[in-house]
Amino acid sequence: MRITELDLPFAVTESEATEGDPIIVLPGGPCRGPEYLGDLAGLGRARRMVVLHPRGAPLSGGRSRGWWTDADDVIALVDALDVPRADILAHSAGTRLALATATRQPDRVRSLALVTPPASWLTGSPYDGDAIRLDSAIPAVRDALRSLEHDEPETEGEFRAAFLRQAPATYAHWTDVEEAHSRVGAVSLAAARAWFDGVPADAVERILAAPLPRTLVVGGDGDALTGVQPVADYADALSAKLAMIDDCGHYPWVEQPDGFRRIVDAWLTETGS
Repeated sequence: MRITELDLPFAVTESEATEGDPIIVLPGGPCRGPEYLGDLAGLGRARRMVVLHPRGAPLSGGRSRGWWTDADDVIALVDALDVPRADILAHSAGTRLALATATRQPDRVRSLALVTPPASWLTGSPYDGDAIRLDSAIPAVRDALRSLEHDEPETEGEFRAAFLRQAPATYAHWTDVEEAHSRVGAVSLAAARAWFDGVPADAVERILAAPLPRTLVVGGDGDALTGVQPVADYADALSAKLAMIDDCGHYPWVEQPDGFRRIVDAWLTETGS
């Protein structure tokens, strides 16, 4: 990935590939350094992938104005790329930003791919991630599950430590591959808190009433962060196509790269990009 020189108040990186229309990618975290996305299982080697670094992420700095307002940044990037409408792929917390963009500016978004989205906030579906059978014989996984339930970090140091401690519960398996991936991409408590500020009280109602574009939801059946049924209900509420990947946690391009690429490639083909 290379830094793209655009006159924008946030950083943008772009894949070396230039084929096809640009795919705008929104990271999760929230406001996590997007390096953890890698090239999305080779997508960045095959297609032009443009990654927005949200305000509050390390390269962009500053502070998010809240994910609803930060949709303005996505539209500014669409304008800078000189395309009438964009295909947007978003991960985790970034799916809120994608939905805000499509709700507020529906004529500027051609399609959405929402990968392992937090879901209960949109539908009210009860969280069922605690029923996912992770390998609790591994001490790090046991500690991660305990941390998810009990830790409430108050400082930047505590937040980063909790993020790393909880990582083993965010993958279907915990091997050297997943451990190495979990350490890529900085997170910030201040950035995460700002992300949720200033969101209108009726944001959910406006999203559910919006004429959304063609939408794909990708979930993992081993994602203890999102659960399984809430993601299915989320896809149904958005009238979206649901693709659930077996034996997969919160980062499908890491644990099931071939299956992830097949799903994303099919989405792009159906979209006509």
